[in-house]
Amino acid sequence: MVDRGNVMVDNHCPREGYSILYNGWHFPKMTDSSPSSSSAFINLANNIVTLVKCILRTGFVIINNVYCIPTYVVWMMLLFPVKVYHPQMYWRIEGLFFHWLLAMVSMWTWSAGYDIIEQGDDIHRIVSDRTLVIANHQSTGDVPILMTTFNAKPNVLPNLMWIMDSIFKFTNFGVVSMLHQDFFISSGRKRREESLRQLEKHLEEAYVPRERKWMVLFPEGGFLCKRRETSQKYAKKNNLPILENVTLPRVGAMRMVFEKLGPAQNNNSDLQLNTRSSSTIARPEISWVLDITIAYPQGKPIDLPTIVTGSRSPCETVLFYRLYPSSVVPRDPELLSKWLYDRWVEKETLLDNFYKYGSFLGPCRSTNEGTKIQQDPLRYLVLHLFFITSSYIHYNIFSYVLSCIW
Repeated sequence: MVDRGNVMVDNHCPREGYSILYNGWHFPKMTDSSPSSSSAFINLANNIVTLVKCILRTGFVIINNVYCIPTYVVWMMLLFPVKVYHPQMYWRIEGLFFHWLLAMVSMWTWSAGYDIIEQGDDIHRIVSDRTLVIANHQSTGDVPILMTTFNAKPNVLPNLMWIMDSIFKFTNFGVVSMLHQDFFISSGRKRREESLRQLEKHLEEAYVPRERKWMVLFPEGGFLCKRRETSQKYAKKNNLPILENVTLPRVGAMRMVFEKLGPAQNNNSDLQLNTRSSSTIARPEISWVLDITIAYPQGKPIDLPTIVTGSRSPCETVLFYRLYPSSVVPRDPELLSKWLYDRWVEKETLLDNFYKYGSFLGPCRSTNEGTKIQQDPLRYLVLHLFFITSSYIHYNIFSYVLSCIW
């Protein structure tokens, strides 16, 4: 007890709540709110703001789908006569609509603050060349991330074909992908051969006649979290590399692509040259293989629900490019398998370095900072106005037709 004139301070009470004795009366000392209660209130307020933002973004994305996807479908229906009498013009128009629609997806990623950084080889010179794009597959966010990347590159999305799992046929973009003539590949050992035959037919009847340029393939055939254990078991059984950051790729689809569209092999046999000369001149060929390694911050993938809701803090996803001339890709099935496995072993090393040191090339070799993908907000606004106006026009057309019938 300390005597301070008429005031006695009780030292035995805790520092933040000691009492004051005045004329025999104890009065608790007034203190500020405790830091723990303040931080709890701030956390609660932040959680409420985040929840409201997630609800608003989800509502916006739903509405965005409602006035964009049906509009795309209706325009394709109205343009059907053009498809019959002038198919080349139809597919050019369809490619533009497809690009505009995927721009909406890229806007979801951009508006959530999920930036994309490009590193590695320069790919601007191949945007108009026939290119097979192969990438590691970690989550449902991989496709929107690539859409956002390609949206900023002219003439890529209109002339692009996706090879994706057949389950995506039943998503909101399923009807769009079917009209654009993307390919849905079936997983599973029983359906694999039949699916590859369908891919061969699709390349002949869709990719080549539509004059597509880029083709996107995820050789792993599934998400990392779902396939890692199976991949590691298979690797142990067959004396293959055991991977943690990626899974062993499947070769079937890539083998089929190169069988149909791979470059003509050099051969000194006059007989083979004569038999292939006409087909080599006539048919298009894949010129490049673009190997993309997708690296998410802290190794935690961004999935589609996160992109829709924006529930994760703004961050940067880094894409590392390696570009190969198609002529270096072996055509022999065993050598092709080894070549593709080697690429995925490289991805394992690249990702391991990135997660440990922040650089794909390791601590001793710094990677260039790369280029941040830039989007055009004004273009997004114009596209929204276009889709909304189109929806209004289509609604009035169908209302008039129904009024005439009824």
